[in-house]
Amino acid sequence: MNRNTKLCYTYAPLLFILITFSALNTAAQTTIQIETKSNALVLQADAKGNLGTIYFGKKLSSPAEYNLIPSVYKQSDDYTGVLSSAYTPSGSRNLFEPAISVTHADGNNSLDLQYVSHKVEKIADDVSQTSVLLKDPVYNFEVILYYKTYFADDIVEQWSVIKHKEKGNVLLNKFASANLYLRAGSYYLKQYYGDWAKEMRSEETKITHGIKTLDSKLGTRANLFQPSVFMISLDRPATEDEGTVLYGALEYSGNFRTDIELDNLDNLKIISGMNNFASAYTLKPGEVFTTPAFLYTLSSTGKGNASRNMHNWARNYKILDGKGQRLTLLNNWEATYFDFNESKLFELLKDTKKLGVDMFLLDDGWFANKYPRNGDVAGLGDWEENRTKLPNGISSLVKEAKDNGVKFGIWIEPEMINPKSNLYEKHPDWVVKQPARKEYYFRNQLVLDLTNSKVQDFVFGVVDDLFTKNPDLAYLKWDCNAVIYNAYSATIGNQNHFYIEYMRGLYKVLERIRAKYPDVPMMLCSGGGGRVDYAALKYFTEFWPSDNTDPLERIFIQWENSYFYPSITSSNHVTDWGKQSIKFRTDVAMMGKLGFDIVIGHLKDNDLKYVQEAVKTYNAVKPVIWQGDQYRLADPRENSVASMSYVNTDKTKALMFNYLVSNRYDEGSKFPIKLKGLDVAKKYSIKELNVYPGTNSSIDSSKSYTGDFLMTVGLNPVVNSGRTSVVLQIEENK
Repeated sequence: MNRNTKLCYTYAPLLFILITFSALNTAAQTTIQIETKSNALVLQADAKGNLGTIYFGKKLSSPAEYNLIPSVYKQSDDYTGVLSSAYTPSGSRNLFEPAISVTHADGNNSLDLQYVSHKVEKIADDVSQTSVLLKDPVYNFEVILYYKTYFADDIVEQWSVIKHKEKGNVLLNKFASANLYLRAGSYYLKQYYGDWAKEMRSEETKITHGIKTLDSKLGTRANLFQPSVFMISLDRPATEDEGTVLYGALEYSGNFRTDIELDNLDNLKIISGMNNFASAYTLKPGEVFTTPAFLYTLSSTGKGNASRNMHNWARNYKILDGKGQRLTLLNNWEATYFDFNESKLFELLKDTKKLGVDMFLLDDGWFANKYPRNGDVAGLGDWEENRTKLPNGISSLVKEAKDNGVKFGIWIEPEMINPKSNLYEKHPDWVVKQPARKEYYFRNQLVLDLTNSKVQDFVFGVVDDLFTKNPDLAYLKWDCNAVIYNAYSATIGNQNHFYIEYMRGLYKVLERIRAKYPDVPMMLCSGGGGRVDYAALKYFTEFWPSDNTDPLERIFIQWENSYFYPSITSSNHVTDWGKQSIKFRTDVAMMGKLGFDIVIGHLKDNDLKYVQEAVKTYNAVKPVIWQGDQYRLADPRENSVASMSYVNTDKTKALMFNYLVSNRYDEGSKFPIKLKGLDVAKKYSIKELNVYPGTNSSIDSSKSYTGDFLMTVGLNPVVNSGRTSVVLQIEENK
């Protein structure tokens, strides 16, 4: 046994109560505590082996009292004995939505899962993992439930491993990752919906009896209409600083499904995992089926705390290089679209240096010769440089960038193909399409079949070839614009496995890329935020929230994403979308990873001077934005002014972004906005950043305020129709 690993079994001595996971035993039952800094998920197996959830909420100071919890609830009878099951099976006693449903080798559809044992492993100082073994008493079929906790951040990752040793194949009809059970007086669901350029629109409703299902059946780009993230408030809708709220997110980039069911006892069941739509999985004897992780955090002090928990966890444990650096950039897309050549790009490379950002990013349109990529109707799949546009290839651009003192990055969409392409003509069997049905296109393209190992090699080869030929290539923007129509693979025998095998194929490719190129920054793009999730962010340093770069729209999109994803992951570009000033556009884009997608030569002198100085300012303050604690101060959906702040760890420096989001007459910051996260005893001075050339700040930087004053009374950033965007730096007086 590894010396850093501690195991705790159900017969372990009482000493182990002191570690994160513990078991309390009586003659009739086994109680399993899964604790983080603030919370406890408590499972209990009765004398018959039924494993249920008896508690999920704020941690008690006395562990022994968890056993008293069932006695204080005087609800109606549970006729089944499995209503609160930790992983609800179907076909035996269960009368509600199951987490797992199977057809055994003999055709029987019933399943009963009983507790056998559990163990706890100490993975790191702050990370522990419990596994609970469940078995069917009649069939040789078992499920292991895994709970991985990140103690300080109040984060749990939960998944299941399913296997059997029956005499034939077992059909998995449903296979969830997690099955939570909550008790409260009422429940409120905040969910998200949208479309291209309308991402992360929210709605909050009271949960009523029956089932509410959040799901996607798109195959890829799964979050286009509905992302897999959500939050549930208990007893009343949570605010930023008050109320109990659960954040949930499935770590999976394909079809997902979350069932939220209010049962006859007025308790809430949450079942989340891969979508079983068209995906009944044939599991062979001895084969192991592992579900993706369902991620959740529970906060008893509002949504802001839940967000900061998730941000800290993501930066420390999940996203690629979460504590590292990011490249500011100039993108050519809105400057040129598909109409460019080498000389145009050379000029843009000079503009990159002039602007002061780190890198130039070449977007779509640089490839294909037989069917040149001069629009989105042709060329996708033919990843050789277009000889007319780039007679000297990508290498000349990489060299020119280096000569200009900047880096060079490039756009690819390697999972997709245009029917009008050389690749399609050579390998029609590599395409996802039904053999007897008419092709149906999304953005004039189809999806390559990543269930096919040859296609996986091809997609990896697109990336590998670029870096082999251009070792100084510094960045990839990986796009994914199509959904899957007419789902079918020419190479797999069981089409029910298609959606699952597609995602396995994608992850295999990304694993290979990261094994060979572990440090290359990559942007996760999918027509906007169509694929962002924490499974994908293991491989990508950042994501593109939306193709909608209107800064007013972006305030709302970035605001909603901030509940679940830290600012270091959000790629925000200054473009010509919207009617706002260059200052407003730049200030909004600074709340994340800054980029530009404008024609520098078209800027007026003061506008150019402004963005150049803003880039310098951003480089000085970006550690606070990327790694600081984020606080949402004034909600754009409820106020005429939106306000967001970031505070560094030692509370010596903060940044406050403020925007006018209403054009109605005489709107502005009429009242002070209360800051958060400062030290009440420290004294701070306030300085306005990003002041436009030729204008004066309304903020008196000579005044000093205590943290107590700024958080109790507040600060007025003086936002109005003449000052629509105000960025403030709050810094401790030394």
